[in-house]
Amino acid sequence: QLQASGGGLVQAGGSLRLSCAASGRTFTNSFMGWIRQAPGKESEFVAGITWNLGTAYYADSVKGRFTISRDTTKNVVYLQMDSLKPEDTAVYYCAARTGVAFASSQNQYRWWGQGTQVTVSS
Repeated sequence: QLQASGGGLVQAGGSLRLSCAASGRTFTNSFMGWIRQAPGKESEFVAGITWNLGTAYYADSVKGRFTISRDTTKNVVYLQMDSLKPEDTAVYYCAARTGVAFASSQNQYRWWGQGTQVTVSS
């Protein structure tokens, strides 16, 4: 099970940190991702990380502004979002898949959190 939290309302240029708490199973040898969906738009891969080595991947749209990390002792994945823009407004979902291969499509993920709303005002 995955539980996402940390969303909210923030002004453009501000920061938020999302958390994804994993429970009920080990996510060793897994790939963890953050995927977002804005109203009327298709879902978009934001960032992902391999659980074991912490190798991170980013969408071009967030590179340099967002940072994904994980705490293997707490079973939590974080998404630090800085320099937020109105176009970052979306529901953010954390997701996981077995295996360490990079995954950018929502169809590649098996486990999903419930989503957390991020709203960035201009």
